[in-house]
Amino acid sequence: MIISVINYKGGVGKTTMTANIAAEMAYRGKKVLVLDLDPQTNLTFSFLTVEQWQHAYQHQTIKRWYDAFIDKDEELDLKDFITRPERAHKRLRALEATGILDLIPSHLGLVNVDNDLAIKIWKGNQGVTERSHRYEYLRILSRLKTGLIPLAKNEYDIILIDCPPNLNYVTQTAIIASDGLLIPAKPDYLSTLGISELKQHLNQLIEDYNSKAQMEPYGYKPICPYWLGVVFTMVGLWKNEPYQTLQDYIDRVKRQQIGTFETLITENKTDYSEAPEKGIPVVLTPASKDRYASIHMRLKALTSEVEAKIQQMKSGR
Repeated sequence: MIISVINYKGGVGKTTMTANIAAEMAYRGKKVLVLDLDPQTNLTFSFLTVEQWQHAYQHQTIKRWYDAFIDKDEELDLKDFITRPERAHKRLRALEATGILDLIPSHLGLVNVDNDLAIKIWKGNQGVTERSHRYEYLRILSRLKTGLIPLAKNEYDIILIDCPPNLNYVTQTAIIASDGLLIPAKPDYLSTLGISELKQHLNQLIEDYNSKAQMEPYGYKPICPYWLGVVFTMVGLWKNEPYQTLQDYIDRVKRQQIGTFETLITENKTDYSEAPEKGIPVVLTPASKDRYASIHMRLKALTSEVEAKIQQMKSGR
């Protein structure tokens, strides 16, 4: 099962949510892979120190995997780019968890891959038939899907992709690879304004891809990623209820009937900011600390909701 976590707007808690859902699923015994597709590399440095990345992993990133495909048309095995973050792994073993939490790291230079993919698609449209262009479009945008399918089938129960805050070509390869889509959003004007537009653009991408896939005999099948819904993050509470201004934005999204989660992730900047330095997501920190009790409860509840929606998705197919 491959799930992309995406929003047009940055700063909505996307990476924190991805890391904690992954960690909680691993704690529950799942084999989990997280893929950092964001050039900001925040998910990568939530698990690895800068020194570890520079010493051992800067040449083992998703950027190098894309570069091999773009520059040489070389199809490297994504399995060779997987690392097991030491600090999170030790914490899971200390908790006697039987699950696995692995990572494919990102790279700041991933921002250039979007341009390179655009050029590759453009070159594929020069002096060729419309059919040849369709084939190149499908082949290029399906590349991540092709790479992840063996891992999803044989190695992991769940793969979570932390997408950049845009719908450029790298993000499009993630959407096309995905079985489901998860949308974190702050309940404020800017974050909620673009949710319906995001869904519209995602639907257009899926429609464009499927229209080409249905015309080609090359084995590219139509896609239909399941909309898991919107998770409201960084929510300020008063007496365990969202502030009224925040509730108004939450209600506005719910009225759009695009699917939302019941669990609200609260704003705890100090606690969340400490987690990347330790390399251990908040949900795996000692729950005995009173300051973490509410956070643990909400992150665990959110993970349970995600798992329930994944089961709904499976049963609906």
